[in-house]
Amino acid sequence: MLEKMEKEFDPEQVIKEFEDLTKNAKRVQTEILSKILKENCEAEYLKNCGLDGKTDPESYSSCVPLVTHKELEPLIQQIADGAPYPILTGKPITTITLSSGTTQGKRKFVPFNDELTETTMQIYRTSFAFRNREYPIGNGKALSFIYGSKQFKTKGGLLAGTATTNVYRSEQFKKTMKAMQTPCCSPDEVIFGPDFQQSLYCHLLCGLLFRDEIQVISSTFAHSIVLSFRTFELVWEQLCSDIKTGTLSPQITCPTIITAMAKILKPNPELANTIIEKCLGLTNWYGLIEELFPNVKYIYGIMTGSMEPYLKKLRHYAGGIPLLSADYGSSEGWIGANVNPTRTPEMATFAVLPNIGYFEFIPLKEANVASQDHAERGSELVLLEPRPVGLTDVEVGEEYEVVVTNFAGLYRYRLGDVVKVVGFHNSTPELQFVCRRNLMPTINIDKNTEKDLQLSVEAAAKLLASEKLEVVDFTSQVDLSSEPGHYVIFWEVSGEASEEVLQESCNCLDSAFVDAGYVSSRKVQAIGPLELKVLKRGTFQKILDHYVGLGSTLNQFKTPRCVGPANQIVLQILCNNVVKSYISSAFG
Repeated sequence: MLEKMEKEFDPEQVIKEFEDLTKNAKRVQTEILSKILKENCEAEYLKNCGLDGKTDPESYSSCVPLVTHKELEPLIQQIADGAPYPILTGKPITTITLSSGTTQGKRKFVPFNDELTETTMQIYRTSFAFRNREYPIGNGKALSFIYGSKQFKTKGGLLAGTATTNVYRSEQFKKTMKAMQTPCCSPDEVIFGPDFQQSLYCHLLCGLLFRDEIQVISSTFAHSIVLSFRTFELVWEQLCSDIKTGTLSPQITCPTIITAMAKILKPNPELANTIIEKCLGLTNWYGLIEELFPNVKYIYGIMTGSMEPYLKKLRHYAGGIPLLSADYGSSEGWIGANVNPTRTPEMATFAVLPNIGYFEFIPLKEANVASQDHAERGSELVLLEPRPVGLTDVEVGEEYEVVVTNFAGLYRYRLGDVVKVVGFHNSTPELQFVCRRNLMPTINIDKNTEKDLQLSVEAAAKLLASEKLEVVDFTSQVDLSSEPGHYVIFWEVSGEASEEVLQESCNCLDSAFVDAGYVSSRKVQAIGPLELKVLKRGTFQKILDHYVGLGSTLNQFKTPRCVGPANQIVLQILCNNVVKSYISSAFG
């Protein structure tokens, strides 16, 4: 199948297959569950659940419990340590995926296998087919800011690395990208370089060398693309010097990168002068990408959830080039493809592919009503969680927590993501990502989410705009060291803001939270005044360096939007880099 696809990729055929699958989503889901359970019936975990060979959805949901990573962690560790018998899957797990660790402060081990690589390729092919209808590309290259992490062997001899590294190292990935006419313009030695700063520099250099062939600019996350062009602002003159002379900057010291770049870097004064002219003609770098890469059709990456705050800067760099949000997935596997590429990233939806896993959804409406009722009556909170519903039984307009069963040993696994059903594509739901569930700790009866924090920061950032400044990045903390506890917002600002504007921003942050529990708690002083802490320039770069030092990759990195007590090193970096602090007077 893959060899055939390498020779000939037919987007219309891919779309037809997707349409057929989504017209029969319920039947496909039942078949996929049956296939997963039959393939893994020898696994100790499933045997202990007492399914006794049954593969229907009803038996499955009544016998197999809902779990989080915490419950599976000891079993995954046994697999990583080389257990000789089937624990979670019938066939041996050969690879371990590492999560970024930015959400909870520590990296998770997740089982990975060839089936997950194939579902990744299916997602890529599906979304590309729909994109190509709207934004057709010819035979060209992609400037892909992608990075491989160091892989290592676990105690049991399994290869461990980030999900993206596992995919980028696979032959299937290269064949798929080639078939879709968007091979990465950078050599493998740059992608898998040991130092991400050197790799980033060379990605930019390769992009400029092939500037007329670049049709797509992409990365896993929007943050990585913004960081790349922020870096370009600092190093563009050196890049032009490299191109003019045909010699690589002395800052690049990695031998494998030097050797690979020597094959493509030749003296080209004409190209260097063109780039210099383009850069000098820009106002505050607006439209940089458009000027540098005249044939780019779109910019592509995950732009939802915690990536939304970077869209304003990305649009600034992009000029008139469309931003297209990439597909919806996680370290644990993929869920849906963006089959409506013309929608803005803020409105992006993801159609669930019914054959890449078995999906359930926990309704949040019932849970929220019950929780609110208990809070109002002040009674002890004993909640029976609502029963999950199947893929085709979700309701438009409602919010759910996603539950995944996949081919790599995750059974009824709570992903922790909250999604909203905004419609159906045939009989499969189209989801909008809302936020991570339980990511923002609470103090009293407040229930602010990551999205609430983002909206609060956006409102306050408008005050900075009057001084031509912007919020480079932000995070938060719940400070319970004094009574009552209060929210702390950490900001890195692009320049020196006046005391008056920062105090106003602090008040605005506090008053912009609209959650009823927060507002009422602030009014009765059950939650203390919000605190704004302004950070030194480069603080979030230090946090990124910390995660990369742990083995994460730049394209996997997400700024943690709420730093919990378990994340002591990040808290320390933040607290050591505070230059100013302000206390809100928004509630008197």
